[in-house]
Amino acid sequence: METLTWVQALLIAIWVAVVMSRGLGYATLTLRFSPLMTGLVVGVVTGHVTEAMMITAVIQLIYMGAVAPGGALPSEPAIAAAIAVTVALLGDLTPEQAVAIAVPVGLLGSYAYQFRFFLNTFALRLLDKYAEETNDRGIFVSVIVLPIIISFLIFVPLVFIALYFGARVIADFVNAISGGPVIHVLEVVGGGLAALGIAVIMHVIGKKELLLFFFLAYFMSVAFKDLGINTVTYAIFGAIFAGLYVLFTKKTA
Repeated sequence: METLTWVQALLIAIWVAVVMSRGLGYATLTLRFSPLMTGLVVGVVTGHVTEAMMITAVIQLIYMGAVAPGGALPSEPAIAAAIAVTVALLGDLTPEQAVAIAVPVGLLGSYAYQFRFFLNTFALRLLDKYAEETNDRGIFVSVIVLPIIISFLIFVPLVFIALYFGARVIADFVNAISGGPVIHVLEVVGGGLAALGIAVIMHVIGKKELLLFFFLAYFMSVAFKDLGINTVTYAIFGAIFAGLYVLFTKKTA
């Protein structure tokens, strides 16, 4: 991928604003916490779906165990994926290098999200007024409409400028320092975050006996790597094993 047009940059920026504003309801909460859909949107907009999803799959690992107490994340997956995947496509970077970009970008994105919270407090002041007046329309505007507008005003210009004016610069810079200590450190940190994400997921599973399925899936992927089995086949295996587990434990329960 050689260039990014202003239309492509704007479409990706609008998508990020929609996700960050929760404009699609509760579903956008899941979209915000997972970069996979954002990576897909970037791939569709740029016309490189396969490459985008390969990069996003690696980025997804570092957010597998992310938790958001109070709705705040230490890093913003949607912003990280939108910029890191685009930069990786522009600069023909490896997924590992994309992770090195996603880590600091996601951290900066969290500050933008906190700034949005700050601006939302002004909308909440209107909420108190409309609640006293029992103004249903005013409450809807202050709770739903104004926060969405604030999100668009913050994230559309921010992401658009970062993509249209900065993506190529970042890609060229990463290529220039590729193989150096800075990228190496970021790649190591990204790999550590991926391992942490997987470890947290294993902890969340809770029941030790269910960890057998996790290890089964892992060693199946290692053993069958040379066979070229795709994800759909593994999903079928997973459904069969889940059905067997329910079948054999049903009487015990």
